[in-house]
Amino acid sequence: MRRIVFAGLIGLIFGSGIAVSGMANPAKVLNFFDFAGSWDPSLALVMGGALAVTAIGYFFVLKRPAPVFDKTFHLPTSREIDLPLVAGSVIFGIGWGITGFCPGGSIPALGLGEPDAFIFVAAMIGGIVLARSARQFLTNREPQTAR
Repeated sequence: MRRIVFAGLIGLIFGSGIAVSGMANPAKVLNFFDFAGSWDPSLALVMGGALAVTAIGYFFVLKRPAPVFDKTFHLPTSREIDLPLVAGSVIFGIGWGITGFCPGGSIPALGLGEPDAFIFVAAMIGGIVLARSARQFLTNREPQTAR
C-alpha cells in the first residue's frame, strides 16, 4: 500500500511540475519549437532544471543497494542504438512537434481539462496498441531456428 501511495504522490508532484512549468500547454511547447517565429526558450530552462535534478538524484539513489520499494533497480541493459529505438524517437519527436503534447505532459493536461489532451491520449493509447500488435505479429512471423 505504501508503494502505491508514494507512486501517487510522486505522480502528483511530477504532474504539478509539468502544469506549473507550462509543458502541459501545447501552445507554449509549440512556441519552443518555433525558432523562426515566436520562439519561447523558457522550456529549455525547465528541461535543463529537470536534467540537473535527475542527474543528482541518480547519483545518490544508485549508490543504494536497492530501491526503497523493490528488490532491484530496473535499468536498461542494452546500449545498442537500433531501428526500434531510432524509429520510436523520430515518431515521438514528430508527434510532440505536431501536437505540442509529449506523453508526460499530456496526462497532467487531462487533469487540467485540456480537450486536445483527451484526443492525444486516446491516439497515444491507440498507437501503443498498434505498435505492440505489430511487434507481436513480426515476432511470430520470424522463422523458427532448428533446435
